[in-house]
Amino acid sequence: MQNENAKFKMEFKKRLINFSLEVIKLCEEIRKERNLWAIADQLIRSATSIGANVIEAKASSSKLDYLKFFQIALKSANETKYWLILIQESKSELKTKVSRLLKEADEISKIIGAGVLTMKGKK
Repeated sequence: MQNENAKFKMEFKKRLINFSLEVIKLCEEIRKERNLWAIADQLIRSATSIGANVIEAKASSSKLDYLKFFQIALKSANETKYWLILIQESKSELKTKVSRLLKEADEISKIIGAGVLTMKGKK
């Protein structure tokens, strides 16, 4: 059980890193249009914040502090979904790529949300 948990955590961190890198690549494409620069900046901030807060939680000084990092990561995941939806609606040629990222953001937020509920003792 302990090995499976450690393996899941390691794979989840890799997944968060890959997600951030894919978002950065997407933003390179959408930055070609001046009117999307602000959205690209916000998307990069929110998407990279997810993984950063999950990683930062490991160094927290208490269970409450750990929970707060996960709650921030969840909020960032939800914000990321918003920015991706805006791009999806405004750039039809990127619809497939954005849909894949949106699905991944949704799955990530569900994993983090389940963790938050578990930590709060509600699951």
